[in-house]
Amino acid sequence: MAARFDLVDLQLFIAIAETRSITAGAGRAHLALASASERIKGLEAVLGVKLLKRGRRGVELTSAGESLLDHARIVMHNVEALRGDLAAFASGGRASVHLLANTSGISEYLPRTLAAFLAEHPRISIDVEERESGEIVRAIASGVADLGLAAEHLLPEGMERIPFREDRLVLAVPQKDELAGRRQVDFSEVVQRDFVGLVVSSALHAHVAGHAAKLGVRLRFRARLNNFDAIGQMVAAGIGIAVVPEIAARRCARSMKIAVVRIRDSWAGRRLAICARSFKALPKPAQQLVAHLRETTR
Repeated sequence: MAARFDLVDLQLFIAIAETRSITAGAGRAHLALASASERIKGLEAVLGVKLLKRGRRGVELTSAGESLLDHARIVMHNVEALRGDLAAFASGGRASVHLLANTSGISEYLPRTLAAFLAEHPRISIDVEERESGEIVRAIASGVADLGLAAEHLLPEGMERIPFREDRLVLAVPQKDELAGRRQVDFSEVVQRDFVGLVVSSALHAHVAGHAAKLGVRLRFRARLNNFDAIGQMVAAGIGIAVVPEIAARRCARSMKIAVVRIRDSWAGRRLAICARSFKALPKPAQQLVAHLRETTR
C-alpha cells in the first residue's frame, strides 16, 4: 500500500528537525503537542522507519530522518513556488523570483542588470539574498533555492551553470603604502596587517576570513563598513588595507588615493556563474530572468 501523509506532516517534521524539539516544533507548526506527537508516530508507522531519536535534551534525526528532511524541504519549497506562481496568475498581481548571490554579485554586477530586467517586466519582483558561494551551492543542490549567482569553481559537476562574470579579488592599499608598487602579493604576506572590510554578516567577509583561518590567522580589522566605496575611503586615509573585488577597487582608485595589487593565491581568481539544478524546471519568471542574465554575458 502506498504511503500516505500530508503537507502538514512535512511542515511539522521540518519544524521539529530545525528546533530539535517536538514541543518547539509543534508550536512553530501551530499544533497541540499531543497532535504533533501522534502525527510523527503516524508518519513513522506509514514509512516503516524511525525518524527521530528521543532523548532528555530533545530529539535527534536518524539517518532516515535526515533523508526525509532533505526531501521535505524540497517538497515544501516547490509547493511555495507553486502557490506563488498560481496566486500571481489568479490575482493578476506580481510574480516573484528569489535569487541568491554573493557579495560581489549583489554590489557590483547585479544592480544595473536587474534594474533593466525589472523595467522590462513590471509584473515581476526580485528578492535578492546575500550568501557565501558555498552556501548558495548547498541551497541549490538541496532544492531550498531555485537560482543562484556563485563562484563557478564551487559548483558540483551535475549542477547547471551559465558563466557570468570574472570576479577577481585584489588588495586595495594606500598609494603611499610599501605594497603600492607591487604587481601582486601572496595573501600570507599581508595577514598580519591592519584591515578594513565589510561587516561580519557579509558573504565576502566570511570568504576572506576563512582563507586567513587556513593560514592560522585571525585578521585584525580596524573598521568594518557596509559598502566598497566606504572601504576605499578608509584605505585611502591609511586606516588599513582591504580585500575587495577588482571591479570595485579600480572604480574607487579613479577618485581615491589607493593602489590595486593582485593577490597571487588561487582563491582570489574567481568566475561567477548563474546556477540552478535545472534551468528548464524553473518557474517561468525565473526562466525569464535567466534569459536576461544570459544576454548580458554576450
